[in-house]
Amino acid sequence: MPRRTPLASLVAALLLSGACAGSPTSSPSAVPQPAPASPASSAPAGSAGVGSSTDGAAMSGIDVVFLSTMVGHSERTLQIVRLTRDRLRDDALRTLAAAIEATEADELTTMRGWLATAGPGASAAAHHHDGHGDDAALDRLRTAPDADVDRVLREVLADHQRSAADLARSHVDVGRDDRVRDLARRVEQSRTAEIELLRGTQ
Repeated sequence: MPRRTPLASLVAALLLSGACAGSPTSSPSAVPQPAPASPASSAPAGSAGVGSSTDGAAMSGIDVVFLSTMVGHSERTLQIVRLTRDRLRDDALRTLAAAIEATEADELTTMRGWLATAGPGASAAAHHHDGHGDDAALDRLRTAPDADVDRVLREVLADHQRSAADLARSHVDVGRDDRVRDLARRVEQSRTAEIELLRGTQ
């Protein structure tokens, strides 16, 4: 049986975290499953509020704001990793970037699904996520010489993921929807782990 390196184990944990992001509680399953696109879609048609949580309460405005903010942040994450993935030299960093891309793509599917069932106000909010990434950081990645692109990606991505971890950590204490708070916990844990891995691949 092949040995599993610490990096491989942590990357597997990140992928599992993203795959489970749509579930209100952790699953004991050993095989990661794709995040559901719209876990709230079973709410009765015409029900009151802007979406239903796991306990039947309407999704609060603060949960909607968090989701729409995280959508914009994750969209920028995908821009960052896709901009550099074909130029990376370090195998460990390339593996980590692929894991981050897979995790956040699944989270985006889940968050967009929840926002789609949260009413017109949520749909409008989802289109206003300016400021979720410094365009100067993207320019740094575009113009980085091949010899420096790994270092620049570590710096840019670590800063970017730190802001996501901070946002998610704050939402755990103020969110109202159980699903969204669970997602926030997972985001905080996965982004914190990613920052540590980005430091470790230097």
